Amino acid sequence: MYKLAFKKFILSKSVIPALILFLAIGTISIFIGKQFLEKQQQAVHAVKLLQREQIARNVEYNTGQFGLLMYYLKFAYIKPTEPIAALAIGQQDINTSVQYVNIRGLEAQRYDTDLNNPYHLQTGNFDLSFVILFLFPLLIVVFCFNCLSEEKEGGTWSLTQVQTKNPINVLLQKFAVRYWTVLGLLLVLLLSASCIIDIPFDKKLLFYSIISILYITGWFAICWFVISLHKSSNMNALILLSLWLFLCLLSPAAINNLLTARYPVKNAYSMFLKQRDGYHTKWDVSPDSTINAFFEHYPQYKNYIWKNPKFNYMWFYSMQQLGDDEALGESRKMMNELNHRENLSRRIAYFLPTMHTQLAYTDIASTGLNEHLRFLDSTAIFHEQKRLYFYPKIFGDSLIAAENWPKHQPQYYRNSISVSWFKMTVPFILLIVLAAFGGRYFFAKHRYLG
Repeated sequence: MYKLAFKKFILSKSVIPALILFLAIGTISIFIGKQFLEKQQQAVHAVKLLQREQIARNVEYNTGQFGLLMYYLKFAYIKPTEPIAALAIGQQDINTSVQYVNIRGLEAQRYDTDLNNPYHLQTGNFDLSFVILFLFPLLIVVFCFNCLSEEKEGGTWSLTQVQTKNPINVLLQKFAVRYWTVLGLLLVLLLSASCIIDIPFDKKLLFYSIISILYITGWFAICWFVISLHKSSNMNALILLSLWLFLCLLSPAAINNLLTARYPVKNAYSMFLKQRDGYHTKWDVSPDSTINAFFEHYPQYKNYIWKNPKFNYMWFYSMQQLGDDEALGESRKMMNELNHRENLSRRIAYFLPTMHTQLAYTDIASTGLNEHLRFLDSTAIFHEQKRLYFYPKIFGDSLIAAENWPKHQPQYYRNSISVSWFKMTVPFILLIVLAAFGGRYFFAKHRYLG
């Protein structure tokens, strides 16, 4: 029976063209993801060369004051882009994965990002996650919306009810054929992505695949429930497309507006001004007050002599530090607002499968806002480590030639994936169970269950 049902389905005029079209679209999205990954890798390679060259060049032409040299030197802090990120680009295209900073004021540096074409930012990324999230549900709707209504409108369903003890089994067979067909298309795309992009068969790809399967199963469950309402083909199509429009377009846009209104990030500009003012106003105040405030922050440097005939680099870098200190409150407020946005969006996403799936993808690929905020926090630690290393050399007027400059290589941000299977899978399981039992109730109501 399944073989006959599959043959009847696959020989339909629209099925094979639709599968070929989606296979082509999915393949294109995979290559787009591959281009993104190559761009990220090229940026990392370029910044490695840049750091080595600019250190060598500045050391060659500046053999005198260590403080003057450190004004120019920059150091790279890199967030590696995993291969799986090619399938779920998320915000990685607008949030830089490379921080290239000097030891001066941090707050004016760590929010720098790449220049991007506004058109691409508006349309988003056409990666495989986009295809699965927004296009696969449409394919499922097209395949399933008339599974029952077509039989009823063609006059064959009454015959099926007479010939079969459980007529619902015929409908289950039709659904199973469509489910395994769509699932096979998904697995082909995932396997192609693994080969084209060279994604290792590790836990990240496993997590990504499981979430994709659960998401697709959820949409089949939604179709099953809608069909159980026994509406006409036109009404089924209208209901399912309305659900797609609500879950994939309207609800994310509405939630984004809600989060923006509830947690407006008003601190970004004021933080920038405080950092700049905190630094520039120190030119007009007593150097003693600046140095004393610096010593409160770093008491370990009190023994250094800071009044000397040369340009006072201890005072200069103290100004830089105090600029960050004065902007620290605004910086924390901004980070708190962004964290509140992220946490609230995750709580709402438990009730919206499309949004929940998108957040799960970016968590697995480490391309979401939450991961970027952790990277920014880690950048502050990296910057502080550089300061603490070079401050004694600047304040002690060390010899530039005595420093082992080749050891200063780009450093990498490390963060192991932490996946909560309960939080990630329970919303899908609840959706599938509720839709399945809801469908069973309405089918039993119409006496389609034996």
